[in-house]
Amino acid sequence: MGPLIFFLVLAFLVVVVLARSVRIVPQARAGIVERLGRFARTLGPGLSIIVPFVDKVRYTIDLREQVVSFPPQPVITEDNLVVSIDTVIYFQVTDPVAATYEIANYIQAIEQLTMTTLRNIVGGMDLERTLTSREQINTELRGVLDEATGKWGVRVNRVELKGIDPPPSIQDSMEKQMRADRDKRAAVLTAEGTRQSAILTAEGAKQSAILTAEGEKQSQILRAQAQRESQILRAQGEAQAIETVFNAIHDGEPDQSLLSYQYLQMLPKIAQGDANKLWIVPSEIGKALEGIGSMVGQFAEEGEPTPRAADRTRRRTPKPQAVEAAEAEEATDTALQDAESEVQAAIAAAEDAAKGGLGGRHQQETGTNGDSAGPAQPAAQEPRPE
Repeated sequence: MGPLIFFLVLAFLVVVVLARSVRIVPQARAGIVERLGRFARTLGPGLSIIVPFVDKVRYTIDLREQVVSFPPQPVITEDNLVVSIDTVIYFQVTDPVAATYEIANYIQAIEQLTMTTLRNIVGGMDLERTLTSREQINTELRGVLDEATGKWGVRVNRVELKGIDPPPSIQDSMEKQMRADRDKRAAVLTAEGTRQSAILTAEGAKQSAILTAEGEKQSQILRAQAQRESQILRAQGEAQAIETVFNAIHDGEPDQSLLSYQYLQMLPKIAQGDANKLWIVPSEIGKALEGIGSMVGQFAEEGEPTPRAADRTRRRTPKPQAVEAAEAEEATDTALQDAESEVQAAIAAAEDAAKGGLGGRHQQETGTNGDSAGPAQPAAQEPRPE
């Protein structure tokens, strides 16, 4: 019985010793081993053997990156406004021994250091800059924390301001300012839209006026071209008519006596019209009268009828003639009619010149030089040619 109890006590002691000497450390963790109250070594992840009843695993430090959110803290800005700021710290233990023996509670130390540093940074900024300078505050705060926590075996990786809450009165003022700013931008955009609409309307009216003027210009150009072509065709027709008259007159071979007689027949038309007070007798009238007188005298001496009488007699008693004689007679009549038209045109031109005040000067020249023109006669004394 005694040996059995001894073996049982020995087995129990062996189990206790093994349990106290074997330690298993999880991954990403470190164990701080103390021997008789002093730091002995650091246990890495995995199975480790320590001296039972002499060595003791005092702390197990988590080596992973940790996130700690601190509650909002009141901070006074440069313009004496109190804002509540809550922060989030991302840190990692790089030296388990320093994190264990250099600081009692590194999380609480980081929180207090964060609050004091944040008050120092925000105290030099006004509210507007504080709200718009989050990145600058994060960078400065991380630099101060990383420098201070380095000796604690802690590395601050990132600092974020989770919220910046101004007082309710300031929030109301900011909302009003934001609303006024938005109303202002809406009014500006409305005015800009109206301006653009007016500009586009004016541009449209301008383009419409330009196109209308361009259309009128093209229409006037086409109208002018049509008029020009019409005048060219009319001039060509008149030129052909003159050429035809000229050829017909030369083909008919009229003598001077016949032309003088036709000239005298056109003189009475000069005095026609109520506005004719004075008309000019051209200087060629003397030669025409001399030609008529010589022709009449020749016919009287020879006992032959005048050309018109002979023509009437010839028409009353037609004689058989050759085709060439009939064509020559017809050409002569046509030439006489055309010559009469030309004489009428010349007389009309002379009448227009007399109306323009050229008659007085022509009379003076006639009084001084009797060879240039004949005497002026009143409109009532019309020559009556025989």
